[in-house]
Amino acid sequence: MKSITIQGTKRESVGKKSTKALRDAELVPCVVYGGAETLNFSAEERSFKGLVYTPEAHTVSIEVDGKTIPAILQDIQFHPLTDKILHADFYQMSDDKPVVMEVPVALTGRSKGVVAGGSLRQSFRKLKVKALPGNLPDEIVVDVTSLKIGGKLYVGDIKTNNFSFMHPDNAVVVAVKMSRTALKGGAAGDDEEDEAEAAEVKDQSPDVPTTEEKSTEA
Repeated sequence: MKSITIQGTKRESVGKKSTKALRDAELVPCVVYGGAETLNFSAEERSFKGLVYTPEAHTVSIEVDGKTIPAILQDIQFHPLTDKILHADFYQMSDDKPVVMEVPVALTGRSKGVVAGGSLRQSFRKLKVKALPGNLPDEIVVDVTSLKIGGKLYVGDIKTNNFSFMHPDNAVVVAVKMSRTALKGGAAGDDEEDEAEAAEVKDQSPDVPTTEEKSTEA
């Protein structure tokens, strides 16, 4: 998996005044968990551009005081009005310790159902996977060619290689529905399908913590 580097400065003070001063200077207060000790640091907001504002998944190399810490982004907070980054949490990686992170789903092929007039519905743009850092995939490739109208592809249908999914096997990743243009007089039925699908997706998206350690701390 690709990695980006974030240059940081260790924070000696973590109080409210110090945090406000950092944000006023366009610096982001950050913390790294998972190591021998928790590390508080700050980094320039622009250094997050390649990590946050991209559909791709990346690990992070945090450089503070001459040390490099391999990590993954665990949580990030934005200002509700300005979208400025307020805080970022990272989790330190170890080669022998599995981590959980979201990986984008890439669809390939042209569905038979779409060719026949159906509509492709993607329920998950990203999937949470668990793996050792060296086995984290860049993306989850899903071939939809064989999907006909009414067909669904589930998490359990996707082959994995040295990683596992943090979703139930029956979670629907992508489906092909009959479109309104292809189904004469079926608008009402299609609305019912949409409502059922929305409820189904809601049930399939459990709130899985980014790391097992985060869950334990909570």
